[in-house]
Amino acid sequence: MLQSVRQALALFRYGSRGQSMVEYGLIAALIAVAAVAAVTLLGSRIVELFQRIANSF
Repeated sequence: MLQSVRQALALFRYGSRGQSMVEYGLIAALIAVAAVAAVTLLGSRIVELFQRIANSF
């Protein structure tokens, strides 16, 4: 069992599939950080906008 885990890690580490997976993971993390930053910076403005829209009805 330990040998199969080592083989899987070696493929993940040195294989092109593993490299692609790591790159996709980094891209996903970057998108998540950008989304959190956008919500943090624009969150209060968005809430104010929706409150103005709700109050207009």
